[in-house]
Amino acid sequence: MGIFSYMRDAASPDIETLKLKDGTQMKFRTKDEKIQVYQNQSWSPFFSQGVNVGASLPGHYPGELPIKKEDYMRWFKQIHEMGANTIRIYTIHDPVFYEALVEFNQNHGEDPLYFMQGVWSPVNELDETQNAHASKVTNAFKKELKNAVGAIYGDITLPESHGNASGEYTVNAAPYLLAWHIGTEWDPKMVKKTNEKNNGKSFKGNHFQSKSEASSFENWLAELMNYTAALEKKRGWEHPMTFTNWVTTDPLKHPKEPFPMEDAIEVDATQITTNQWEAGYFASYHVYPYYPDFFRYSDQYKQVKGPNGKSNNYRGYLRDLKDYHNDLPIMVTEFGVPSSLGSSHIGENEWNQGGHTEQQQGEINKKLFNNIYQEDYAGAILFSWQDEWFKKTWNTMFYDNPDRRAYWYNALSSEQSFGVLGMYPSKTDDIQIDGKTDDWENVEDKEKLDMKRKGWEDIWVTHDEGYLYIHGTLSQPYQPEQQTLYLGIDSLPGGNRQGKPLGDKKLDKGLESIIQLSKKEKSFIKVASNYDFHQRLYGESYGMKDVKQQHSKENSGIFKPWKLALSLKTDPPHSKFSVPFDDVTVQLNKGSTDPESKTFNSHILWQAKDKSIELKIPWAMLGFSDPSKRKAISYEDVTENNSFSTEKSKGIRILPWIVEQNKETVKGLGKQNPVPVSELPIYQWETWDKVDYYEHLKSSYYTMKKAFQSTNK
Repeated sequence: MGIFSYMRDAASPDIETLKLKDGTQMKFRTKDEKIQVYQNQSWSPFFSQGVNVGASLPGHYPGELPIKKEDYMRWFKQIHEMGANTIRIYTIHDPVFYEALVEFNQNHGEDPLYFMQGVWSPVNELDETQNAHASKVTNAFKKELKNAVGAIYGDITLPESHGNASGEYTVNAAPYLLAWHIGTEWDPKMVKKTNEKNNGKSFKGNHFQSKSEASSFENWLAELMNYTAALEKKRGWEHPMTFTNWVTTDPLKHPKEPFPMEDAIEVDATQITTNQWEAGYFASYHVYPYYPDFFRYSDQYKQVKGPNGKSNNYRGYLRDLKDYHNDLPIMVTEFGVPSSLGSSHIGENEWNQGGHTEQQQGEINKKLFNNIYQEDYAGAILFSWQDEWFKKTWNTMFYDNPDRRAYWYNALSSEQSFGVLGMYPSKTDDIQIDGKTDDWENVEDKEKLDMKRKGWEDIWVTHDEGYLYIHGTLSQPYQPEQQTLYLGIDSLPGGNRQGKPLGDKKLDKGLESIIQLSKKEKSFIKVASNYDFHQRLYGESYGMKDVKQQHSKENSGIFKPWKLALSLKTDPPHSKFSVPFDDVTVQLNKGSTDPESKTFNSHILWQAKDKSIELKIPWAMLGFSDPSKRKAISYEDVTENNSFSTEKSKGIRILPWIVEQNKETVKGLGKQNPVPVSELPIYQWETWDKVDYYEHLKSSYYTMKKAFQSTNK
């Protein structure tokens, strides 16, 4: 075998490695356009397929590192059974991660679960200095790289530090390391300023170097990878390396990208090469089908078609990106769509950022995966394994408290629902929205509202970390073709005390919103115009009709549909061409959340059966910015930085009534005028700091299982 021999690592006897002449071990390397794995005393192609695993659980932020060894062991089994061969982590995890991975893999012989180790950029220092070469930035990054190497090789003890992993690292996970994956998605403004502030002198290291045409930022990346390689070499190993990149800083040009900073600067992997580093180097990108916006507007890939004959900009982009990198292997290390009720970006072929059921999420993810695989990439890593409640989304972030996001589930926030392992609110499995009442019998913290309304026999209420649940029994079977059901919600002082749905009735206390249940396509939540946060945030800037009159006038009698923005109106010179304002009305979907039902849909919010009405309403749609503290968006004007003030709600009053559509009569509001809403019982819940949740493999998991397993045939 010349200068090579093979061996089995002493710490992991089932892992076969190649030993170089100087004693260095290798398990993976890059060759031409592929990743290769060493097994059976030879190199074989290895397509890396798997999932990104975050560091958080509901009720926690990533820096708290709450995941326990038993969680990892359970997850590794599920990920392995899914057909994945790789997981990617973004930062150093606590020792239990590496301990669990080694233990799991030692029980799986020659079919282990490999991992890519990410190393988080010093984002605060980069943002502060706008210069990657600043000593405080480079020193902080090198310290993190050194700690990550120590964590993987099990020869470091990290002291407790807020927001960082800590503990004694004692296991050697290096035999299962596929690659180093350093950095985060780069801010184009920071990259541009780094290049402007520093000369372009190329970097020459013992293991990595940059070409003469490389930018200052690319030189910096070469230096960091060289630093990591040197630390590895001292421990007798070489692993392939890559740095994080995304479409915003790719080396391609996108004429139909409307926003200049999304195509202003490039970070080019081809400007970096290896030097005496047998394990090699590859490019990696995060590629989603809805961002940046050129995926929606571009016509440069119209000739690339999908199986249905429709143009496929995503696949066309993948093809161009791969062609650009020539013989350098390239992976997509983030792709996917979320299974959120809410959406936040529009994509081609309805591959939007959100608004997908679990089933739709799986089908789209499978198509994206197949595009990557069929374009001959070296790997495809799905984002993500688990849902993450702490995440913010651009079109819901103004409506919630950033310090409390992790404590409740926002079904409208697309960023919280990318996982194929659902992290759902605690009553998800306890209460199936199917119109039946038997599951409510076992709910201990439900409350019957003490009131009598004509047409209604009773109303029960409960809640969890994501929803307000309501179960009502009507006096007569519900007839959706002839009746519209209304549930008025009073959560704060203010709102409408009149309105068309109320007929000629007045209320002594206003409603912030009303829940309208009718035919399948006519069920919504509507918000009092002076409380409507969508209109208050965007109306004046984007020309919504009569916005000033409606949102300033208390008791206008106007209720507006609950909407989410999808894109903001932008005109030159702020964009290359005019981009329209887009929004979407969030409907209340009728059906069943019972996984065994033929009509199962993870977005179902209500159902009626005979005299029974059952529904769950996302907290955000009732104006709550933090239900864990009973905090709701107030009526005060939006500030200059688009923030809303909040106030504590005493709880929720529910006013039910029925409108007979043919007769246009209102039933259930009583004879008094005004209707004494102030005398209705208040549903008040205890605030919480501890979160319970329901862990559930989504149907998208099983769809991706088939996709992953199809590549192993």
